[in-house]
Amino acid sequence: MNQEEKQAFIFATMLTLANRMQIVGDKLDKNITLKQWLLIAIILKNGNPSPTLGEVAGIFGCSRQNIKKLAIILEKQGFVTLKRDEKDARVVRFQLTSKCDAYFKEREDLENEFIQDLFHHFDEKLTNGLFYGIQQLADNLGRIEENYRLKGS
Repeated sequence: MNQEEKQAFIFATMLTLANRMQIVGDKLDKNITLKQWLLIAIILKNGNPSPTLGEVAGIFGCSRQNIKKLAIILEKQGFVTLKRDEKDARVVRFQLTSKCDAYFKEREDLENEFIQDLFHHFDEKLTNGLFYGIQQLADNLGRIEENYRLKGS
């Protein structure tokens, strides 16, 4: 394969791998989907102060409406609360609940096992290469998104 064919393969394979990971990830836990897990992980990683709906949507890479749909389900399950910002009532902020903390502490081994299984046979060199390659793709995609935003598309 030449470079262009390899790049086309990588692009197509990343899309199919994302779908396959979501299907397998959704089977890990009957109570929470992989996308819901990702939403909670984003809130946790960006939690001080509590992130806003818009901030989480930007990190997640989708609309505020899609994040709100996920959040409402998680709120009904008792994993998150949505609260209006004290200084600006237009802003909605996330907070993780103690139920969420306890639930994810309980399934920590399951998550670690899944990640270890997913990266089976990855040595440091392979892990680093994939890490930096994905980081570069994310940077390139950010640049492309900014160009579209500036063009008004």
